[in-house]
Amino acid sequence: MILNGAHVVLGVTGGIACYKAVDLASKLVQAGATVDVIMTEGATQFVTPLPFQTITKRPVSIDMFQLLRDTDMAHISLSARADVLVIAPATANTIAKIVHGLADNLLTSTVLATTAPLVIAPAMDADMWANPVTAENVATLRRRGATIVGPGEGRLASGRIGAGRLVATEEILAAIRQTLGRNGPLAGLRVVISAGGTQEPLDPVRHVGNRSSGRMGYALAEAARDYGAQVTLVTAPTGLPPVYGVDTVPVRTAAEMHDAVIDRLDATDVLIMAAAVADYRPAHTAEHKIKKQDGELVLRLERTVDILAAVAKRRTGPADGKIIVGFAAETENLLENARDKLLRKRLDLLVANDVSASDSGFEVATNRVTLLTPDGAPDPLPLLPKEEVAERILDRVAALWRASHG
Repeated sequence: MILNGAHVVLGVTGGIACYKAVDLASKLVQAGATVDVIMTEGATQFVTPLPFQTITKRPVSIDMFQLLRDTDMAHISLSARADVLVIAPATANTIAKIVHGLADNLLTSTVLATTAPLVIAPAMDADMWANPVTAENVATLRRRGATIVGPGEGRLASGRIGAGRLVATEEILAAIRQTLGRNGPLAGLRVVISAGGTQEPLDPVRHVGNRSSGRMGYALAEAARDYGAQVTLVTAPTGLPPVYGVDTVPVRTAAEMHDAVIDRLDATDVLIMAAAVADYRPAHTAEHKIKKQDGELVLRLERTVDILAAVAKRRTGPADGKIIVGFAAETENLLENARDKLLRKRLDLLVANDVSASDSGFEVATNRVTLLTPDGAPDPLPLLPKEEVAERILDRVAALWRASHG
């Protein structure tokens, strides 16, 4: 929701990828942002202002001395109103102008005049990107605090394969959200989140697992990033794309997840265990694929390590300064089982959900959860997209942090 109500100035420069900026403008508007577009003269050779104006319902600015609202100079008015200034695509030429403080068009003048953070998505030919001058210019922008997104690798307009492609719209949006959230309610905190369903190998091709898709944990990682946290995502295998701006630690088994979490615990302010960790694993893992045979295949299972129990043993009480959040996926007696886990594991917050419901829990995009704390009444949330559930959880985490740390 961080984009809702934000004022985004979108600069579009003269590269072949500038047509993709139309989709970016559309996605920003859909997210609730007010978008003002500045096009360079070169950009208008590839895309006309009409699609941007149609999507944003606002005039597109091109002329250096254009007047807005009859009296305001465009570069002064837009630079003052911007919460973030995004340039996508950013050509090598525009990047060089920004580095050297040139103000020979409306976009570069606005960059020079604004105090808003910069998000720059380069797009150019591979040789231009690899040129030492461009590399030095990009490094200079990073040192000055600009966020550089991409470029990606793949087929370029020239037909060559290499680095220089404008990254996907979703990645630019993620960078904008992270930039806007730098001073959010979790700013400066180190947050570790577990996600996905662990897999306990039976043989080289089979495993014992569960139905967790990882969506809830990934949504929490995105939201924590947007709230200003430094996020580490410890994730079992999922089919989900990586989360931009998040340090990802891939694991497979419950034992690997335990080690990854415990290794980072001392340096963690908030731990959110959203993963569906297997309670049992095969007592023996076959070295080779188990062949099909007549009769039954009998498996002996043994308990896996209990990660939250291990975390609880390391806690010295509320004075340890950490916020520990657990999840309880239940199919019966939801609140009783959840409160028992909350107290046994010495948690600060527990998120309980009934995974037997068809519209909540595993393998769906929505969730219906109840938030429990040791000394408060249950707080049931309605059915919500998992992204919104993540924000509600982190709002509660931020409140707990403020209550314990002032």
